[in-house]
Amino acid sequence: MARRKEDDKILDVNAAMQGSLVFSDPVNLRINGKFEGNLDTKGNLTIGKAATIKADIIGEDITVSGIIKGNVKATNIIRLLSTAQIIGNIEAPKVSIEAGAIFNGKCRTSEARISLEELSDYLAVEEKKIVEWVEGGKIPVEKEGSKLLFDRREVETWVAHKP
Repeated sequence: MARRKEDDKILDVNAAMQGSLVFSDPVNLRINGKFEGNLDTKGNLTIGKAATIKADIIGEDITVSGIIKGNVKATNIIRLLSTAQIIGNIEAPKVSIEAGAIFNGKCRTSEARISLEELSDYLAVEEKKIVEWVEGGKIPVEKEGSKLLFDRREVETWVAHKP
């Protein structure tokens, strides 16, 4: 079985931490202790059963078994296991909530594909500039008739690797 790149980078945190954690490369991050602040990850994030988090979280694949007080946003999926408790809003293209999980907030399932207008808002860049990038072949795009659609994950990868 081939190993995925992110399997090489595993970080298991079982301590009390405070501040901002940002991972620009994919990592398998597991938090089992207390964390307060902001968390921005790539790869897999697991909030363990014993974890108590007071933070806004941004990630790709997020699995929650513990307690989170804050907003959670994933570019792929958020899974709330039966022991999860979230007080805050969640947003992801896919959301899975097991029986027994406690969720108090708003849930938004975002589309994997976004329009030119949504991308303009997301990147805080004028639509005209994005169209220039499309015409120059600089940004990944799908065309549906005359409508331009962008895969959110491809755009995020493009932004991360843009010179």
